[in-house]
Amino acid sequence: MYYYYFESMITFLQTKQTTENPAKEQAAELKDSGELIWDQLAGWYNDFISHLPNIGIAIIVLVVSYYVSRYVDRGIQRLMQNKVSQASVRRLAGKAMAIVVVIGGIFIAMSVLDLNDVVQGIIAGAGISGLVIGLALQGTMSNVLSGIILSFREQVKVGDWIETTDFAGEVMEIQLDKFIIKQADNNLVIIPNKTIIENPLKNYSLTPRMRIVVGCGVGYSMDLDLVKKLTVDTIAEKFPQNDNEEVEFFYQEFGGSSINFIVRFWTDAQKNKENLHAQSEAILAIKKVFDKNDINIPFPIRTLEFNNKLQMDQPYKED
Repeated sequence: MYYYYFESMITFLQTKQTTENPAKEQAAELKDSGELIWDQLAGWYNDFISHLPNIGIAIIVLVVSYYVSRYVDRGIQRLMQNKVSQASVRRLAGKAMAIVVVIGGIFIAMSVLDLNDVVQGIIAGAGISGLVIGLALQGTMSNVLSGIILSFREQVKVGDWIETTDFAGEVMEIQLDKFIIKQADNNLVIIPNKTIIENPLKNYSLTPRMRIVVGCGVGYSMDLDLVKKLTVDTIAEKFPQNDNEEVEFFYQEFGGSSINFIVRFWTDAQKNKENLHAQSEAILAIKKVFDKNDINIPFPIRTLEFNNKLQMDQPYKED
């Protein structure tokens, strides 16, 4: 009987010990974790205190680089003001140099903080990221590069009258990604810079004088030599020609109701409106001199001929 009693007590004590040990172990583990966290925080604090002078220097470097970048931005824009007419390109160049200065300040600050490994990692990651971004923004980057090229071209600038890709108008703005022109109907046309670079462009404003062409026709019964002399003299008087310039007159064809000709002459014009104005003045002058000398500018003529006589089977008789 005592044997069974002692055996039960031993079993009870073993069971109690097994139930109490996990709680003790858990408490010990929590205590160890708390000590590890505290030690880690203490280590970070000690490192922060020890690196506090370096942190102060790094902050000063960042602040100085920021203010230096602002002065660099303004200086670059002033230097390019006489060479580059587009304000957008001057701003781009200034901002780009400012960013370079700031990035240089960041790298110096990281070196002061003994973060050379981090700097190398950032440089390596920047190369890969730049490749991915460049592939993703290939079209946009192409327009930006085209905008930079257009900004340095002297053949086209703001205020010129151009014609390209079936659009004609005055250049209003050359931005980094688009080319804006205003047509004669006052509508704005936005064209990607890449399209301007890859297609032909006609600039009316590159030369101070423009050759104007006016067409007309006179009746078959007119004196063609007189028509030529009157036209050339009238245009030459209305639009004086410079050296190596002359009024040119050419008969072109026997038309349906007139003998057609063109007259070409030079005048001061740099925009399409001036071209149209010169054509209008030339037409008015030619019409006046033709009317004064009885030179006929015929309407389209159609001649109808009835060669067959009307035949009747029986004569008409009145009742």
